[in-house]
Amino acid sequence: MSIKKILVSQPRPTSEKSPYFDLEKKFGVEIVFRPFIKVEGLTSKEFRQSKVNVPDFSAIILTARTAIDHFFRLCKELRYNVPDTLKYFCVSETVAHYLQKYVIYRKRKIFYSESGRMEDLIPIIAKHNKETYLMPVSDVHNDKAVVLDNNKVKYVKAVMYRTVSNDFKPGEVFDYDMLVFFTPAGIKSYTTNFPDYMDRKVVIAAMGSTTLEAAANAGLTVDVTITPKTPSMASAIEYYLKNVKSPGEKEPVKVAPAPKVVVEEPVAPAKPVVDEEFAKRSAAAKKAAATRKAKAEAAAAAAAKRSAAAKKAAATRKAKAQTKSEKK
Repeated sequence: MSIKKILVSQPRPTSEKSPYFDLEKKFGVEIVFRPFIKVEGLTSKEFRQSKVNVPDFSAIILTARTAIDHFFRLCKELRYNVPDTLKYFCVSETVAHYLQKYVIYRKRKIFYSESGRMEDLIPIIAKHNKETYLMPVSDVHNDKAVVLDNNKVKYVKAVMYRTVSNDFKPGEVFDYDMLVFFTPAGIKSYTTNFPDYMDRKVVIAAMGSTTLEAAANAGLTVDVTITPKTPSMASAIEYYLKNVKSPGEKEPVKVAPAPKVVVEEPVAPAKPVVDEEFAKRSAAAKKAAATRKAKAEAAAAAAAKRSAAAKKAAATRKAKAQTKSEKK
C-alpha cells in the first residue's frame, strides 16, 4: 500500500527540527497533526463533589505538566492560596522544572526521579513518610498509581481533569493512509467517530503497551510500532515507509514525465512491518494487564480480611471493657 498522507494524533511540533518534517521531505508524504483527544478540566463544582479537601494535604505527587496546570487552576477557582510549605514530588526533572510557571523553584520542597520512572521516586517519598500525599490525575490515568499501591504509599487520587474525544466535524475529509496513535483514548475516539473503522483500509501505527492493548481490543491490526531497532515512532514510520515503497515510488524529483510502462507481472505487496519483538510486546501487554487485575483482586481480598480482623478486634476490646466495667 502506498502511503501518501499520514495523520499523527498529537499537536503540531513547535520546533521545525521535528523528525516528522524530515519524513515529509524524504518520502514526499503529507503529515497532518490532529489530536483525536483533548483535555478539559473539571469545574470547581464538579471537583467539590469528590469530597477531596486540598488543604488537608502537605505534599503533591505530580506525573505530568497537565496535572500541574489543573492543580493550580482548581486551587485558584477554589480560592485556596497554595502555601509555600507544600512539597512537590515529580516523576521527572522535566515535570519538576515546569513548576517554575507557578512557584519559586526551591530544592528543599521540590523532588523528582532522576530516571523519569515512578519506581525511582518511591525511595524519595519513603524518606518523607510523615507527609499526606495528594495525586492529581485524569479520569483515565496510567499505571503510575499502581507503583504507589505496590509500595504501600498512603495517598489520595484526585481527578482534576478529563480526557474527551476531539470529535471530527460532519463532512470533514478523512483521506489518510496511515493513522498514528499514542493513547488508548485516541483509539477510542477513532472508533467512536468512525463506526465503520473496520472497513477502512488504513495502516495503523501505535506505541505504548496500553495503546497496543486498546487497539487489539478494538480489532485493529497494528502494522507499525516501536522496537529496539526503531525506538521512536518517527523512526518506526520511516522503517515502514522504506519497506512499502516500491522501486517506482522513490522520492519525488523534478523531471519530465516519463512515458507509461505496462507492467506484465504485478509487484508483490509489501509485508506489514510486524516483527517478533512487536509480538512479544503485545503478549507482554496482555500479561501485564492480567497481572494488574490479579494484584487488584488480591489487594481487595487482603483489605476485606484486614477489615474483618479489625472489626473482630474492636468487638473483643468492647467485650473486655464491658466485663471490666461489670466487675467494678
